[in-house]
Amino acid sequence: MKKLVRGAGILLSVTSLPSKYGIGTMGKEAYNFVDMLVDLRQKYWQVLPIGPSGFGDSPYQSLSAFAGNPYLIDLDGLVTDGLLTNAEIDRFDWGTEEEGIDYALLFRNRFHVLKIAYERFDKTSRDYLDFLEENSGWLEEYALFMALKSNFENREWQTWEPEIRECDPEACAHFEKLLHDDKEFWYFVQYEFFFQWAKLKDYANSRGVYIIGEIPFYVSQDSVDVWAHRELFEINGDGSMDYVAGWPADAYSKGGQKWGNPLYNWEAFEDTEYAWWYERIAMNVKLYDVIRINHFVGIVKNYAVDANAPDGTSGRWLKGPGKILTDVIEAAAGKTPIICEDFGTVVIPQVRKLMKKLNWPGMKVLLFAFDGDPSNPYLPHNYEGNHYVIYGTTHDSDTVVGYFKDKDDYRLAFLYEYLGIKKKDEIPDAFIRLAYSSTAEVVILQMQDILKLGNEARMNHPSTVGQNWRWRLWHDAIPEERRDWLRTMAGIYSR
Repeated sequence: MKKLVRGAGILLSVTSLPSKYGIGTMGKEAYNFVDMLVDLRQKYWQVLPIGPSGFGDSPYQSLSAFAGNPYLIDLDGLVTDGLLTNAEIDRFDWGTEEEGIDYALLFRNRFHVLKIAYERFDKTSRDYLDFLEENSGWLEEYALFMALKSNFENREWQTWEPEIRECDPEACAHFEKLLHDDKEFWYFVQYEFFFQWAKLKDYANSRGVYIIGEIPFYVSQDSVDVWAHRELFEINGDGSMDYVAGWPADAYSKGGQKWGNPLYNWEAFEDTEYAWWYERIAMNVKLYDVIRINHFVGIVKNYAVDANAPDGTSGRWLKGPGKILTDVIEAAAGKTPIICEDFGTVVIPQVRKLMKKLNWPGMKVLLFAFDGDPSNPYLPHNYEGNHYVIYGTTHDSDTVVGYFKDKDDYRLAFLYEYLGIKKKDEIPDAFIRLAYSSTAEVVILQMQDILKLGNEARMNHPSTVGQNWRWRLWHDAIPEERRDWLRTMAGIYSR
């Protein structure tokens, strides 16, 4: 497995890019962002998961662990390919909000436009037929699942008719025939997604930029993975669950967290030699240059919460597969580097032990460092070696400005001394300099922190639904003076 190249990068969801079509896409602005990274002497672009978002528009509650998000398909690229006209695109309302995303509007209009393109698409092209053949293992199930979802008014599969809900072979055969054209449409959507993503990744790599992508550890209950392979999950025949995934109470969540994802049936995975996990990692190797495994703790231990519990305070720990699974992941990943999301105040010694065996880098988050305790493990002087990735904040946390906004000078005294500053408005730049000057192999900063934005730009508030995953970057957001400072930081600290 390759080592990480020393450098710096920016965390920005593809959905957060500027666009005239309501959401960031793999179009011109994505290429412009790559160019900006090069201009700022950045080596990494970290994106959030790029699967089709489901409940709450969260990229961590995807309809498939293998498919790509149709919202990210560049409509202008379809015009260039002769599949759409600008007039056809302009017939639809894409909203007027430049700094947010109206997911309801996107859901109403995006697929109508893609269906116009589908009707003109050459379904006999060699590239398309090769794509279908190479991806048939997951694509057949996904296309049928999405066609069924549309047929059943986009309801969760648990509410479908019993025969098709339970994947009865006769019912599946019936709907395969009935919804044949709908299935073909979803084939086309995935072909376009992967075609455009491959071009964007090739461009980034040609400019010396590596893409870091994230694999959510759990999958969504309302996903093709659970519907088609429920034997791999702790789920009842009707789709209900007795226990769901979550997290215990900690310093950042007093009531713990109840995520609602199905728990894995590890015995069933063992019977299949973890084939699903191998295929999942192999797919992500094609998509990314570096893979970050979300909730790495889950490989060692899973926190099970009663499905009827109000929060995560009453859960219990269950043993995970540990090294058996990481061996499979390592075999599938080959030379692709892996980053473990291992931060948190709930310490599980077995996780550190396994990471040491694997020599996979973990994460340090500066936002968690300043509680006034000089022995805090997130303070750079307590780091051992350099084999880790340092973050200023995460997509689930406050921004730097938002976190320190309401804290008085007394509570900030230790931070001021540590950073060598005297005023609150100096904190964002001091954070960046501290991260860049650390021994970490890689530094990743959220775009919101580079722009010194408050919590109005926060990406996600865990355990809430409705206003998350909406923040977007505006054109020319970083002034030249700021760009010059970032270039200087990257140069001074050999990033």
